[in-house]
Amino acid sequence: MRDAVGVGNLRRRRVDRQRRAAEDVAGYLREVGGNARLADWQYRQVVEALKVLFAGVLELPWAANFDWSFWHDSARRLESTHATVARDQPDPSRSPEAPGARRRGTQEQLLEALVGEIRRRAYSIRTERTYVHWIRRFVASFHNRDPRELGAVEVKAFLERLAVQRKVGPSTQNQALCALVFLYREVLHRRLELDGFARAKRPRRLPVVLTRDEVRALLARLEGTQHLMTSLLYGTGMRLMEVVRLRVKDVDFGYRQIVVRDAKGAKDRVVPLPEAVTAPLRAHLARVRELFEEDGRRGLGEVYLPEGLGRKYPNAPREWPWQYVFPSSRLSFDSRSGKGRRHHLHENGLQKAVKRAGVAAGIAKRVHCHSLRHSFATHLLEHGYDIRTVQDLLGHADVSTTMIYTHVLNRGGQGVVSPLDMRSTPP
Repeated sequence: MRDAVGVGNLRRRRVDRQRRAAEDVAGYLREVGGNARLADWQYRQVVEALKVLFAGVLELPWAANFDWSFWHDSARRLESTHATVARDQPDPSRSPEAPGARRRGTQEQLLEALVGEIRRRAYSIRTERTYVHWIRRFVASFHNRDPRELGAVEVKAFLERLAVQRKVGPSTQNQALCALVFLYREVLHRRLELDGFARAKRPRRLPVVLTRDEVRALLARLEGTQHLMTSLLYGTGMRLMEVVRLRVKDVDFGYRQIVVRDAKGAKDRVVPLPEAVTAPLRAHLARVRELFEEDGRRGLGEVYLPEGLGRKYPNAPREWPWQYVFPSSRLSFDSRSGKGRRHHLHENGLQKAVKRAGVAAGIAKRVHCHSLRHSFATHLLEHGYDIRTVQDLLGHADVSTTMIYTHVLNRGGQGVVSPLDMRSTPP
């Protein structure tokens, strides 16, 4: 009898602990939801993070029965009986009548309108972040004045300050200019008259090209996934982010080709799948398949898809063909939807690995991931492929862009011989 009572007490204490844990999470979400400055997507991100921790990683019993969808949906404006209606109430610690509060509110509304225009045009998340960054810097440089009160004079002063005082490069200055032009033209519906402003020109530089021996030495200093990704960079001529964002369905072993989707300029193209990487790539995909199936058993096997595609094919994010070939080892959260997913590897890891490998190989050149794309194009031209073929493989819109790779080729048969190497006088 005493044992039965003891077991009953243990069960009651366990139930009490689980109930308190659920109440603690609910209380935390209610408290966080009361922050009026928290964006909807940020609140959903908090909910997804707790769900992944308690239900996916720790696999606690109470978390399986917790109403996560209730709290996820509470990021929207709901009826007054909703538990997180405090999100829609003004913060009493900040007076809405204060000039600073009004300015901050106006700026946030303007940024929300900016983000809305960017997303309506289906620009990338990187473009969105870059434009928001430059608009914030522009507003801050004029003491947080409303951009509606500013115009072409202030824009030119800001851009000139970037070039003269901050000493930014031409591409950075042009990036800031594009963000400001987009703000005034698409959001404020005003035209900037930048008369007398000379837009910075990007210098036309020759590409860094590695020899075949240097490429072999570079690859010899890499291993595993980094070796495979670097081999694809050189063997296919793909850009860094094209390799990183590669999906399983776009690797065609039968036709020995890779389809590059939505590349620069929103264009698709086909590149050859090198025979040297076929076996390692198959083995890599087998390991990725195991990780994908394990995620599926934990309720986490979902991948990012563009919103329109995700609505058209609602089951596609959980299907194998849509998964990334090079997934991250950790879960991450989409800043737009707040969902927890397994995204692709971050490109910084490969960039640093290639740079270290170049130093270890003793290559006295500025070795980076794009050097392998330059080397791919140059070596094909050296091997006798015509420049139009190389242009198609690289995805260049204009053949003049591809012509830059002819700088290392012999021209006119034997090429130009330096006078220092001439051994006889002309007849």
